[in-house]
Amino acid sequence: MSTKEKSPKKDWEIKDRTYYLTGDKEPLTYTLKSRHTEKYPLLYFDEKTNEQRALRYATNQNSPFVDEQKGEVTLQHIIFKDGTLIVPKQKQALQKLLSLYHPDCNGRYAEHKPQAVAQDQLVDLELEIIALTAARDMDVEQAEAILRVDQGSAVSSLSSKELKRDILLFAKRNPRLFIELAKDENVMLRNFGIKANEAGIIQLSQDQRTFTFGKNKRKLMSVPFDENPYTALAAWFKTDEGVEVYKTIDKKL
Repeated sequence: MSTKEKSPKKDWEIKDRTYYLTGDKEPLTYTLKSRHTEKYPLLYFDEKTNEQRALRYATNQNSPFVDEQKGEVTLQHIIFKDGTLIVPKQKQALQKLLSLYHPDCNGRYAEHKPQAVAQDQLVDLELEIIALTAARDMDVEQAEAILRVDQGSAVSSLSSKELKRDILLFAKRNPRLFIELAKDENVMLRNFGIKANEAGIIQLSQDQRTFTFGKNKRKLMSVPFDENPYTALAAWFKTDEGVEVYKTIDKKL
């Protein structure tokens, strides 16, 4: 092997490998770039030599690098069928081209790695357990605040049992988002503001730029341009003036 060629990773394993197209589309056939041309470059940047090296798949060569291929070359297309390409262990040059050097790897396509998939699934299951446990032990008020992000004003009509049911379903369906919302203190404050508005204690102007007290119309705060009014209100509740208003509203709620 030439000293120029990048040594495969130490954990490189001789085995059959499967590659799949990423994204939602799985065409009957898809031809991946298989050789460097002036019009369609196929290059690998070698960090050892700081050089761009041309790539080319040739069935009669042991290396995918053009500068290491000798004599006549037998070129061949790289074709995915129904979104998948299976490369047997005997085709090491093609495997290394696809797994180590091709610029479209982990972009247009990726290598199927069962261990990585299992690890991802394990993480997802653990997150789901954490989310479901937190949802089960969550009080109704916090559950309502989180569900309002998902369901909007429809939450106001739910009974406590419906809230408990829906928060469990939400935690199971989207555990990552549930955990994020459960840790976000502003979720509770936004829900507090919405409930105060629904109760008529405060009012949001039609242009959604100003909050006022419901009865005397005294201005509470202005909503910054291009910001969600209840997100802005939640932040305002943390200010010295906002804390006092929060206490007043809380007594009325």
